[in-house]
Order: sequence, then structure tokens, then C-alpha cells
Amino acid sequence: MRGGAQGHLLRCSDGHFYVVKFQNNPQHPRVLANELLATRLAEKIGLPVPAPEVVEVSEWLIAHTPELVIEGARGNAACRAGLQFGSRYVVAPAQGMVFDHLPEQMLERVRNLEAFAGILVLDKWTSNANGRQAVFWRRTRERRFTAAFIDQGYCFNAGEWTFPDSPLRGVYGRNEVYRQVSGWESFEPWLSRIREMDEAAVWSCAEDVPVEWYGDTARMEALVESLLKRRERVPELILAFKNSSRTPFPNWKEKAI
Repeated sequence: MRGGAQGHLLRCSDGHFYVVKFQNNPQHPRVLANELLATRLAEKIGLPVPAPEVVEVSEWLIAHTPELVIEGARGNAACRAGLQFGSRYVVAPAQGMVFDHLPEQMLERVRNLEAFAGILVLDKWTSNANGRQAVFWRRTRERRFTAAFIDQGYCFNAGEWTFPDSPLRGVYGRNEVYRQVSGWESFEPWLSRIREMDEAAVWSCAEDVPVEWYGDTARMEALVESLLKRRERVPELILAFKNSSRTPFPNWKEKAI
């Protein structure tokens, strides 16, 4: 699959296809932890994200699948066996189509375009250091598309687990997806769900992450504590994006929070 983590499309034992990122990906082992934690949080607040799973890949499968390699400047290395991160493919290849990009004139056929405001809330909360990634999919014979938000690996600043906030980080590259934003109500219910999320729910998401993806339980505890403290700052971070040189919300009507 395309992307810096060099994920592979695998069909797993539950019959579904998953984009699987391996522990020895070229980015950082913690990218797997970020993917699972941030995607679980996205699910909690009702955002359209592919189902995340922990996928066990055996030594036998890697040994008998020459394609399961990580490409590097000094040559290829076999994918590492063990527990990996899997993001369920949004629609089975035989049942529909997936697009990385839609022309502006086709965005009116996206049934959940308002969810781009919701994923902005999550990306600002988790300090996504990458541009927001999305795919648009539809089943065969459907006319309308559904947006799904993929690639949460650079949340928490990738392998650094820090929060270097910047107005233009973690945002989608095209303003057209924000044209429905008219004020703070456009970020609901996601903004309220983050603010009101039970602390135990956040800790539960973190507990799902295999320790071998990050190694230091104290660092994970510190990450969760930082996340919980950041919840009240999310409106401030959205406002910084609003007031940036991008001017992403031309239809914004309100002047204050």
C-alpha cells in the first residue's frame, strides 16, 4: 500500500481485508500504538473510521509470502512477525471502489462531509503532526460516497509522544471540505463528546494497545494524562486554525466562542 509506513493489504481470519502496519515499519514502532489509540478515540466520539484491530502475523506466513517485506535504502527486510496494527479496508475490493481524492464538483456527493469538522476536533486534541488523510468510498452501483478517516499514525507527534501544536497541522489539504462550517455548532457533537468523555473510557482505549508497540508503560500513562488535560484546549486550537492564513471557514458567522 502507498504511504510511509508501507502497510500491506491482508485478508485476515475473520474474512475481512485489513491494511496492516508492521512493528518494523520505516516510521516508528509507536505509529502502531498511535493508530490504535487514536482510532479507538475516534470511534468513541462517533467519527467514520475503519475498524481497528490487533492482527497477529505468523513467522510461517512471512516466510511463505515474498511480498511481505519492508523496503529500505539499504535493501529489503522481512516484515516482523507478531502483533501488528490492522485497519479494516473500508469496502471489500470486490464490492466497491475507494478513492484518495475527489474533484471539488463531486464533493456534493459525499454523504458525510460535515464529519471533516469532527475529525478536525480529534486531530487538534491528539496533535496530529501530519496532514489529515481521508478516503472516499462507495459500493458498486451507489452514486454517493462516504468519507472515512485513515492514518492516525502521526497523532501525538508520531514516535515523539509530544504535543507541538501548530494551526496548520492535522488539517485536510483542501478548504472545500470545511465549507459547511458556520460556527461552533458545526463541531458538535464531537467537541462535547471529547470534553465530557469519561476518563475511564480514555484509559480503556490505551489499555487495548499491546505493550510491545511502545515499550514503556510510564510513557503511555503520561500520554493519557496529557490527553485528558488537553480537552479544554481544543476550541482554542480550532480557533487558531480558523484565524490562520488558510482562512478555512469562509461561512463562519459567529465572532466568539
